[in-house]
Amino acid sequence: MTFMSPAEAVSRSNTVLAHAWMVRTFLKHADEIQDNEDMLDVPRTLYDSIRAVEPAFQRGDHADFLRRLRGKLPKLRRAALHFSTHFREFSPHTNYEMAAASLIGVVGHLEEIFAAVDWNEVAGLAQTNANHKTAEGAPATDPLDDIEIPEV
Repeated sequence: MTFMSPAEAVSRSNTVLAHAWMVRTFLKHADEIQDNEDMLDVPRTLYDSIRAVEPAFQRGDHADFLRRLRGKLPKLRRAALHFSTHFREFSPHTNYEMAAASLIGVVGHLEEIFAAVDWNEVAGLAQTNANHKTAEGAPATDPLDDIEIPEV
């Protein structure tokens, strides 16, 4: 099996997340869903998932990015399936249909990327990063991990 490097997986994942961000923006401003908490949970989940990996992306920490995003995948999958199943209750418009297809595609692409990643290489990167942080006297965990980022 040919594996994808962690750097390539991060690059591809970030592009896929850009698509998710556009769907999030559309849904955030969609009047039709504003009174339904279950539907509002979809753009919130997208926001949370994308922002959760942003610090790792900015640091260039491929292992942390991939680990965090893989952890968010079940929530992303549930949100995409919920939206795809229920969007017609709010609007049959093509914009909603395409948003649902896009979210299902986002999840599918992330699953394909994760299936192609060499997780042994990711684990090695994570260990190297932890050793590097400890050697520099910095804590092995990121204090930003516990900060809740408010939606704007």
